[in-house]
Amino acid sequence: MAFGKKILEIVPGRVSTEVDARLSYDKEATMAQAREIIQQYDQAGISRDRVLIKIASTWEGIKAAEQLEKEGIHCNLTLLFGMHQAIACAEAKVTLISPFVGRILDWFKKETGKDYSPTEDPGVKSVTAIYNYYKKFGYKTVVMGASFRNLGEITELAGCDLLTISPKLLAELDSSEGELTRVLDPEKAKSMPIEKIPMDQETFERMHKEDRMASAKLTEGIQGFSKSLEDLEQLLAHRLSELGANTEAVLAAR
Repeated sequence: MAFGKKILEIVPGRVSTEVDARLSYDKEATMAQAREIIQQYDQAGISRDRVLIKIASTWEGIKAAEQLEKEGIHCNLTLLFGMHQAIACAEAKVTLISPFVGRILDWFKKETGKDYSPTEDPGVKSVTAIYNYYKKFGYKTVVMGASFRNLGEITELAGCDLLTISPKLLAELDSSEGELTRVLDPEKAKSMPIEKIPMDQETFERMHKEDRMASAKLTEGIQGFSKSLEDLEQLLAHRLSELGANTEAVLAAR
């Protein structure tokens, strides 16, 4: 939270603060930690409108976010790779989703050994389908494309609600010239022949099992985030141990 507070002193918008990824399949524990995080922001005098609680897009995480949203705690559902996750998030009325364009591309390139043009990029296609579904059926959940690998992915998603872009790709965009045509358009989406999919836990789990990419990337993402957190905890414990030893040495020298 302290890091998020520092960011909010610099930027005028919002910051995401992530719930422990190890809680991704525990609805109650996810809600409890989210409430603790938002309480710390409340105590620091930071408006809840400037904070997004970041939660993995498991069924349990989505259901936790649904309850949190009812309490005025805005959520960013991450590690989102499939339409079933996106639909469940929209029906849970979460504030924002951040589908991972580049990670989807990575999986398909490894699986097929192919290179993909921006128009055929599986990550671009996934976010496009989610965006059009949301606009077709009037969902308010914001689509924020994330995890880009190249400029083509960004330009093919021009018109998306939000995009989170790395400094490197922002610099490339800044140095490029030409007309950027809007590709995603809510009015066009409204007239598309898209079938609505009723979503419940059984449907979610079935679609998740059938989507090998989404299933693999969600598991991989949770494991990766969990490992990073464990590494950080070990590093901090080591530093604190060193600090304690140094303090004892100083006191002994006196």
